[in-house]
Amino acid sequence: MQKLRVESFSISIDGFGAGPNQSLDNPLGEGAEDLHQWFFPTKTFQQSSMGKDEGTTGTDNDFASRGFTNIGAWIMGRNMFGPIRGPWPDEKWKGWWGENPPYHVPVFVLTNHKRRPIEMKGGTTFYFVTEGIHNALDRAREAAGDKDVRLGGGVSTIRQYLTAKLIDEMHLAISPVLLGRGEHLFSEIDLPALGYLCTDHVTTDQATHVVITKELANSSGK
Repeated sequence: MQKLRVESFSISIDGFGAGPNQSLDNPLGEGAEDLHQWFFPTKTFQQSSMGKDEGTTGTDNDFASRGFTNIGAWIMGRNMFGPIRGPWPDEKWKGWWGENPPYHVPVFVLTNHKRRPIEMKGGTTFYFVTEGIHNALDRAREAAGDKDVRLGGGVSTIRQYLTAKLIDEMHLAISPVLLGRGEHLFSEIDLPALGYLCTDHVTTDQATHVVITKELANSSGK
């Protein structure tokens, strides 16, 4: 059965998934790069994003690697795609990742402003969706075929899909970092009431990995 999955999403101990003041110099927000120290050294990150045949193995890498397994399409918010706000001034910005992004599948970007699709090297095409989260999910599911759809973030995007009970499974990496401010992932969200429960947790030196799953009784989203 096809799933909508959140994978390798890092949050601080105090629940923030992004820092304040996102910009070209601070794509994750101020201080938020520290949330991903479990991920950056892994073989999965080094190969997929840096093009290097090196990196750490073990539990952190196992969780990083599973995030690319059986994924046929991605959904992300506009803030994850780039720092530009409002109407697109032009079509020069094509994401943070260079000419060959690490996705290699169709990626559906939520936005309020129309833009033509962008075909990149390696099989990634960015499609810009102005019709909302349900339309983006329908299109991503169709594009993914019999594979799963990965929800990449950022925080606001995950919160929208979560409160709509559309996410089937979330892997969160809780990093031993306090941000104090930024974008809080679970503020005023009652996960048990939405039908979610913790189904796995593993601790490493760099993070506590938690898997949160929607109960089968609530899998219809009702």
